[in-house]
Amino acid sequence: MDKAQLRLKLKNDLLNINEKQRIEKSRKAFQNLVQMTQFQEADTVMMYLSLPYEIDTSEAILQCWKAGKTVAVPKISWEQRHMIPVKINSLETGFSTGSSGLRNPISGVPVPFEDIDLVVTPGLGYDKNGNRLGRGGSYYDRFFANAKLKAYKCGYAYAEQVVDFIPVNEYDRPVDSLVTDNGVMFFNHKKGM
Repeated sequence: MDKAQLRLKLKNDLLNINEKQRIEKSRKAFQNLVQMTQFQEADTVMMYLSLPYEIDTSEAILQCWKAGKTVAVPKISWEQRHMIPVKINSLETGFSTGSSGLRNPISGVPVPFEDIDLVVTPGLGYDKNGNRLGRGGSYYDRFFANAKLKAYKCGYAYAEQVVDFIPVNEYDRPVDSLVTDNGVMFFNHKKGM
């Protein structure tokens, strides 16, 4: 199965998870995430603003703020095809919403790449080696390729999004671990941050 076919299959799988299941699975994944040493020790966490069909990140963002952590989210420049991390202090205001439902910060103070300790990453799918299949724009792959970024990279997804194999090329960047509602998988056994 090529990437386009796999994206279509995984997106359909996501859309078939009902609202009650989403809430329960998001709660379990959140509990798995906050128990990770990498989450507990991080001062600055980059999260994504989840789409309605994705695993919900709002509880994890709120937990970061409760613990005194800085939260950054991607501010996407569609024209330049890249994203920069910006600090947010609210989930309610300061966003524009695209036709896909993706929320993008209108403004925000940029967070230096080197200050980020943990990046919690979206994806349509992951395989058992930590390879990630995004939506096709390569925004996260380019972001991960920045030499200043030393952060631990953690995928965040439903267990249904884990497949046996994801085709990769030389530009694709794997994650260090994957948190799902079923638990945590570690790939590179990267220690610390």
